Amino acid sequence: MKKKTKDNTPPVDWLFYENAAAANGCKLICGVDEAGRGPLAGAVFAAAVILPPNTIIEGVNDSKKLSEKNRERLFDIICEKALAYSVASVSEAVIDEINILQATYRAMSQAVSGLSVVPDFVLIDGNKIPPRIDIPAEAVVGGDAKSASIACASILAKVSRDRYMLSLAERYPQYCFERHKGYGTKLHIEKLREFGVSEIHRRSFLTKIEGVQL
Repeated sequence: MKKKTKDNTPPVDWLFYENAAAANGCKLICGVDEAGRGPLAGAVFAAAVILPPNTIIEGVNDSKKLSEKNRERLFDIICEKALAYSVASVSEAVIDEINILQATYRAMSQAVSGLSVVPDFVLIDGNKIPPRIDIPAEAVVGGDAKSASIACASILAKVSRDRYMLSLAERYPQYCFERHKGYGTKLHIEKLREFGVSEIHRRSFLTKIEGVQL
């Protein structure tokens, strides 16, 4: 089934990667994506989603292309319709210790291992397969805009992280996390210069920001 596009680009076959895996005998196909690689604060999140075969959920797209309201709405629909789903996170302390790439890989592998059923095949957004995933897998560059399963995972990861950042906003109101979700916006950097670095900031991300004392 092809996903409609609003411009003149060719329509995306939203189940191309899932159907290719199914043609090779795979029944449980999992999509994996992350959220929060770039922010200056908080954990990185990843989600894994197994949809029923030939399932496209109306309105699902790359989470970055959806409004917050639509992401929240779709979150519950995805959780209801998925055969299995899992969300995992890796803390800012671990990010500083092992670097953001390895932390992202760890979150992805934990999301897959946290599924209530073991998938036959894993579709991962990106250009590499995390080393701890020992199930047959394929990395799909831009997968959150090409694969229904990965797109669903991108929504679960994004919404889960946004909710987490809202909880941090209540604990650390001086940083206005509810407005920027930890990303390096002008406001966030101003707050860092004013209030200093908190325990939930990624210190390895702040070394080159002028006026911020570590």
